[in-house]
Amino acid sequence: MTSLETLTHLAPPPASPTPTDWNAVETLLRMPLPADYKQLVDAYGPGSFCDFLHLSTPHRNKEAVDLTGPMPARLRRQLEKDHDNDTHSMPHRPEDLFAIGVTDNGNHLFWITTPRNQPDLWNITVNEADGHTWYTHDGSLTSFLVALLSGNEHPPVFPRDLLSRGAFFTPTPPADADTPPAPSPRGSVTNATAIREWARSQGYDVPDRGRIPAPIIQAWEQSH
Repeated sequence: MTSLETLTHLAPPPASPTPTDWNAVETLLRMPLPADYKQLVDAYGPGSFCDFLHLSTPHRNKEAVDLTGPMPARLRRQLEKDHDNDTHSMPHRPEDLFAIGVTDNGNHLFWITTPRNQPDLWNITVNEADGHTWYTHDGSLTSFLVALLSGNEHPPVFPRDLLSRGAFFTPTPPADADTPPAPSPRGSVTNATAIREWARSQGYDVPDRGRIPAPIIQAWEQSH
């Protein structure tokens, strides 16, 4: 039984989550993503485990859990600042961390993106809300969730009563889910310039020339 199959037994997913265009997402992020994460999101869609751990997924209208928004880069810059100022000790290089979730207590969940070109080998780390304590799981995001929801692992930064109501998944209500807007007419130099400037201000890595990736255009249209 795979980790995902075990997870779906522990916390059943919703009936029909919205599919994701992973090629477009990876093009936008300019990096490959772990296969287990893509399968996890395809099975569950956006939502939270135990009404506590909220996973980041693409194109969300809630910035804290938007995989393709500015939050991962913003958190990395803050970690780099803390590292440079020796504010907190951390077991991983900030440039290797990519945010993949957040809890109701303000903990952040990260991929440790090494080796960079082998995402299926990325491990998971969680930090305490104030940044002092870290917990690292030697395995994928799905295996971390299985270990957590089965009670076999318990990060000290998480509450002891996390499983008091058992393991369950709560999908994001449709009213809060992000629905990509219909694409607007292309070809406007003014719009292209405005989109590039907006995208860079939001932390996106957008090319100076050529086609602007569709997910960036969709994000711009939704923002405006």
